[in-house]
Amino acid sequence: MIKEPKSMDEVCYFTRRDLENGKGNAIAWVYRGTCPKCNKGKMGKPINPKTGKAKIRSTEYECPECKYIVDKEEYEDTLECEIKYTCPKCSHKGETTVPFKRKSLKLADSASGKARSSKAIVFICEECKEKLGITKKMKE
Repeated sequence: MIKEPKSMDEVCYFTRRDLENGKGNAIAWVYRGTCPKCNKGKMGKPINPKTGKAKIRSTEYECPECKYIVDKEEYEDTLECEIKYTCPKCSHKGETTVPFKRKSLKLADSASGKARSSKAIVFICEECKEKLGITKKMKE
């Protein structure tokens, strides 16, 4: 049983998405990991000293306790993505945990009907074994 985050401060990624034209949906989040060096602080994006807010486009994560810095790709590969979903094929409501890595997934384009490949967090429905994906939000 996975637990939903109580605050956005606990997570480094959160999204709610419709799957397959609104037939299913998914809520996904990734909890911030502890610092591999001091094991005290929760890793996060570096804070801008002028504004006091996180630098959202930063390519590294920083521990607020010991100031240890790790590359974004290296850090995100160690995290787990927790997902609550409703399958668009069989309407099964389930939850799963998968590695926080984006993989290529073939999706049908809703406008043209052609298959296209997109990077997504891929998971499998427990009931019907359908391969589902949470893509990055695309501009329309």
